[in-house]
Amino acid sequence: MNLQSSRSHVLFVMKIHCISLSTGAQHTGKLLLVDLAGSERVKRSEVTGDGLKETIEINRSLSALGDVVGAIA
Repeated sequence: MNLQSSRSHVLFVMKIHCISLSTGAQHTGKLLLVDLAGSERVKRSEVTGDGLKETIEINRSLSALGDVVGAIA
């Protein structure tokens, strides 16, 4: 992998609960913001051997994580 590679992810969840003062009705909402680290481009990173295997697994993991986030959103 290159030395400039960053693999940080951010998941921010904000839950809001409100109660109407006039009717007493309750409402709940949830805002989910997700920023996944970018996948490595195999050709651009010029990795080989174990680094290539790691890159492929990282990309596969990011894809799976994206599917999970999409399912819970």
